Amino acid sequence: MRRITVALGVLLSLAVAAANGAEKKKITIGLVAKSQSNPVFQACYVGAKDAARELGPKYGVEVVIDWQTPADEDAQKQVEAIEQLARGGVQAIAVSCTDANTCTPAINRAIELGSVVMCFDSDAPRSKRLCYYGTDDVSCGQRVMAELAKVMGDKGTIAILAGNQTAPNLQKRVQGAKEELAKHPGMKLLPDGVFHNPETPEQAAEAINTAQSTHPEIEGWAIIGGWPLFTRNALKWAPGTVKAVSVDALPAQLGYLRSGHVATLYGQDCYGWGYKSVEILLNKLVKGENPPSDRVIDPLTRVTKDNVDEFAKNWDKWLKK
Repeated sequence: MRRITVALGVLLSLAVAAANGAEKKKITIGLVAKSQSNPVFQACYVGAKDAARELGPKYGVEVVIDWQTPADEDAQKQVEAIEQLARGGVQAIAVSCTDANTCTPAINRAIELGSVVMCFDSDAPRSKRLCYYGTDDVSCGQRVMAELAKVMGDKGTIAILAGNQTAPNLQKRVQGAKEELAKHPGMKLLPDGVFHNPETPEQAAEAINTAQSTHPEIEGWAIIGGWPLFTRNALKWAPGTVKAVSVDALPAQLGYLRSGHVATLYGQDCYGWGYKSVEILLNKLVKGENPPSDRVIDPLTRVTKDNVDEFAKNWDKWLKK
């Protein structure tokens, strides 16, 4: 009898161990953002790690985030990262494409190797990716320009700070901004007034100040990505003398709103780029569920002096302060 009891005990221990092992199945998700130097992607990485920690137990798996993001924007390095992750056997990859045309073949090869791939922030719509999560970029450009028209009283000469010329999300924002500008006949775009820039704070700040110095007739800026506002003292004009509306509402940018250098910020869900992407991929990998659409759009949040202090509290969580 004692031997039977011991044997049953061993079998029970083995069963429990097996169950625990099943509960801790490891899922590795590769995260390939545009650049480590951009604060929006730092927030994205925090979101992905939070999702791994919080959602893993709910799905009965261990989630590991493999952060394979270039130090600065480089589409070819993104391709190399995607291919390395796929060859390494990761179950899923989330990528924000610096250049959709460059990244699309790598995305398709990763899928052929068995990885589930989705895009966030910047899409590769002609790829075989599962879905896109983020901003509707045409609408984003339209909203920025409509807000700029409002604060400028529907008149004046404006310019657009447009970031990377090859990034599909930014191309669409410029498209939306121009479409909206056409509805405001009292406003005009400076000839050759779309200024592209490397997406680092210092280079973006240099680009906008050089343009303003060269063209003092610019009375307003549609900043379709908040790059220059990620560094201090980026805007060299006195508050209110040149109007500005910008995308993103990171902590460094909020000071420009409070000082009056910027009239309105439109916050993207950059924390959610990481968190929501992990959730979408876990639903697919664990439950076999597809997202409700191949484009999952998160609305922008309008931030002004009236709600800036309340909005700022979000970053205590998003950046772990």
